[in-house]
Amino acid sequence: MEKENKNYVAHCLILPFPGQGHMNPMIQFSKRLIHKGVKVTLVTIISLWRTIKNKNLSSNIDVESISDGYDDGGYESAESLEIYMDTFWRVGSKDLSELLHKLSSSKYPPNCVIFDAFMPWALDVAKSFGLVGVAFFTQSCSVNSIYFHTHEKLIELPLTQSEYLLPGLPKLAQGDLPSFLYKYGSYPGYFDIVVNQFSNIGKADWILANTFYELEKEVVDWMVKIWPLRTIGPSIPSIFLDKRLKDDKEYGVSISDPNTEICIKWLNEKPKGSVVYVSFGSMAGLSEEQTQELALGLKDSESYFLWVVRESEQVKLPNGYVESSKKGLIVTWCPQLLVLTHEALGCFVTHCGWNSTLEALSIGVPLIAMPLWTDQVTNAKLIADVWKMGVRAIADEKEIVRSETIKNCIKEIIETEKGNEIKKNALKWKNLAKDSVDEGGRSDKNIEEFVAALAQC
Repeated sequence: MEKENKNYVAHCLILPFPGQGHMNPMIQFSKRLIHKGVKVTLVTIISLWRTIKNKNLSSNIDVESISDGYDDGGYESAESLEIYMDTFWRVGSKDLSELLHKLSSSKYPPNCVIFDAFMPWALDVAKSFGLVGVAFFTQSCSVNSIYFHTHEKLIELPLTQSEYLLPGLPKLAQGDLPSFLYKYGSYPGYFDIVVNQFSNIGKADWILANTFYELEKEVVDWMVKIWPLRTIGPSIPSIFLDKRLKDDKEYGVSISDPNTEICIKWLNEKPKGSVVYVSFGSMAGLSEEQTQELALGLKDSESYFLWVVRESEQVKLPNGYVESSKKGLIVTWCPQLLVLTHEALGCFVTHCGWNSTLEALSIGVPLIAMPLWTDQVTNAKLIADVWKMGVRAIADEKEIVRSETIKNCIKEIIETEKGNEIKKNALKWKNLAKDSVDEGGRSDKNIEEFVAALAQC
């Protein structure tokens, strides 16, 4: 009853796209809003919410659910991604409208909908109720600028130039652009999602980006000239940044059991800075050939390694590898933030998903970039050449990163002078990330400005 007696400055509905990597930053941002007096209702998708094993959300976050039209299987039970998105648009719009209608007669009716930009239909629904509509970017501003230029037909497809120079971005080769562009036609359903984010973006009252100003200064400066955009990140648990949110140690939802005890006990026994952590996120998998090359490279590096290999992927490992890996621990999932902050960690072999990239930046961990698809290739370019907090593991003509390359990258980070420079840069970004969300920092001020504007609605 205690929270019912509170005077909230506003009530925001938070609507993430159904995926772990989209939910986490939006839930984390919700905690920042609550800290500043906003009531938050998380709107989950029934099909995904049913698969979440660990639900440790703050008691201050209310939860409501809407349907994507596939309650018993989500996207995987649809005939195609295109059919799924069409159904989700139709059913989701109807369900969100019904939810807003129901909440409009509650004690604290919502005055704002913050939606993942992958779902532009949510903005149309919010506007039909006269509410503030806020797009939330879960990918970098650099990548979103590229997709915006694509939406506006300012990048011709299939690609015709060998290099691209876009406002606020470094010179990009074709292979530095998101895979949906340089491999045009490879995933048409995903291409439509990322480009259609901008179909009605001009109607948004605010655009919030999970990044921090110092990291993408030039492209953010360009974006704020055309949109009401504010950076509010890094959107990761407060204990790893400013420590101002009490007991904020984890995102609060997890699809998999993180094997925390096993991982931390194993790390505790290893020397400082000696462990290579390897994880490719919750979505994409490696080919069998790439898995085997990576396995050999880790073994040949003679370093300790902690490797996350999802259960469905373990058949791709070399025969007897798990049993014969004297210096390695292979797990199906792990508590990534706790691993990244452990003093035994030396570097992180990553697919360069935006959440993993921001976590590593915020914690100051050197990276070995092994992007697979989508925005990861652009993030890898920035990690190695702009932010200089990692090295790129270069693939061969068959698009495989060979074991020798992996071994050399590990040794470069852990043993060389270049590795020491990368570690210094990583520490610099860690401090800038913390300062940004701390009291008076750029992201903190932006959130304050946003909340103050909501209070006037």
